[in-house]
Amino acid sequence: MDILALVKSAFALFAIVDPIGVIPIFLLATQGYTIAQSHAAARIAALTVLGVLTLFIFAGEPLLAFFGIRLAAFSVAGGLLLLLLALSMVEAHVSPQRQTQDEAQEAEEKDSVGVVPLGVPLLAGPGAITHVIVASGAVQGDALHQGLLLIPVVLVSLSVWLAFRAAPMIARRLGKTGIHVVTRLMGLIIAAISVEMIAGGLVKLFPGLLA
Repeated sequence: MDILALVKSAFALFAIVDPIGVIPIFLLATQGYTIAQSHAAARIAALTVLGVLTLFIFAGEPLLAFFGIRLAAFSVAGGLLLLLLALSMVEAHVSPQRQTQDEAQEAEEKDSVGVVPLGVPLLAGPGAITHVIVASGAVQGDALHQGLLLIPVVLVSLSVWLAFRAAPMIARRLGKTGIHVVTRLMGLIIAAISVEMIAGGLVKLFPGLLA
């Protein structure tokens, strides 16, 4: 895995996690918080993303093996899941994959929102988990390359922390329209990533497709 591959993985993961697009929900969830409490929620959310995605980098592929699921099949299923997420993002609304109505209500009621629902499932949701499992499975058995996958995860977790700490300023500068534009752009990127995942998985499942 070279530097270019790590950069691509970091950008892909950033697009999937989309911390900028989650800023309005973060602001709603932390409404009435002091600055210190808001910063604490940002830190907890970032650490949750780091912990969850790190766990699936190393445990994701063994989990698939336990259930007898081939990585190619998971890649197709994950690609379809990402495509649904991308379509929701292009329409600039929160996908039910990331947050249901009950979770939205929980975000307004709970004092500790950094872990649930901000960390999981809004940020480290099915799309992000799928991405790291597929990336890790592609280098299975290579502990060094699996370890290198931590770099994109750390960078994205850091971006979550920075985005949430600066959430009020970003929301003022971009406004709802600006945030929706960013979300739509991330959705287009995720759509392309999902098509690549689906195509790659199908070719491995059905080698005759290339014939």
